[in-house]
Amino acid sequence: MFETATAGSLPKPAWLAETEKLWPQWKAAGPDLLQAKADATLLWIKAQEDAGLDVIGDGEQARQHFVHGFLEQVDGIDFANKVKMGIRNNRYDAMVPQVVAPLRLKGRVHAFEAQLSRAHTQRKLKFTLPGPMTIVDTVADRFYGDKVKMAFAFAELLNQEALALQADGVDIIQFDEPAFNVYMKEAAEWGVAALERAAQGLTCTTAVHICYGYGIQANVDWKQTLGEEWRQYEQVFPALARSSIRQVSLECFHSHVPPDLMKLLDGKDVMVGVIDVASEVVETPEQVADTIGLALKYVPRDRLIACTNCGLAPMSREVAVAKLEALAKGAALARQRYGA
Repeated sequence: MFETATAGSLPKPAWLAETEKLWPQWKAAGPDLLQAKADATLLWIKAQEDAGLDVIGDGEQARQHFVHGFLEQVDGIDFANKVKMGIRNNRYDAMVPQVVAPLRLKGRVHAFEAQLSRAHTQRKLKFTLPGPMTIVDTVADRFYGDKVKMAFAFAELLNQEALALQADGVDIIQFDEPAFNVYMKEAAEWGVAALERAAQGLTCTTAVHICYGYGIQANVDWKQTLGEEWRQYEQVFPALARSSIRQVSLECFHSHVPPDLMKLLDGKDVMVGVIDVASEVVETPEQVADTIGLALKYVPRDRLIACTNCGLAPMSREVAVAKLEALAKGAALARQRYGA
């Protein structure tokens, strides 16, 4: 009851990459970089286990960015000539690669870090991939001319890698779709269908992470324009509830999302965000347990997973570790309070 997990990303050590940045530059190259990525992955596996988490991830240590880490292994994408583009409905500008030809995988994308992680933890292993709608929102299309067509092309490639990750021994494959609460109508009309195409044929646990973004300034500023109640999920949750995706991850603590919206996810496991990724203040176990108690009004106890609101990548390593420890201790306290 009340398993614990992270949404995905964790801070990169200073010897691997720039710290506290969403798009950090690597500190090494070639074989040295590969070794540094492996070392950082093992470091975070140990840190998550030491903190007491039930579900372990690779912390996305081998990827510069959660979307571009996948795109680097896709033919048909021009990384040499990036262009500036507004993403997440022009919330902020980013330098993005261009899709210039038919998309296909060059080979395996994440075999190295998935197999490394599987070999070094006996706990449940979760691996994250970007969702097709969010990828479409993070590249410039110079070939397809139709974002739905391009999304399903990406979904096919994601599915190939997801099936391979399942064969690597991954227990949970999560697709990250922050675009779902930006383009709500499109998410319900075709985004969920593209997500299901990406998950087609998987027999392991499938999940989707939706959020209001990392704790970067552009996202903080945007949230201040959304009013006292954030009801974006109201348009997407019914479509997700009808889908084949088993788990849904969303923020709760320090969020303006009305918690009763979680009722719209009836039948799904809900990864409830009990850790704020937009604040350096470390939650107390009591706060974590309180948030779990609030969510229990809308989510059955056997379907509630305690999680972080989003990834912790832009945070300091020290704060991230403290927040992981608070997550595990708070879930343990909640088991004492609310256990049968």
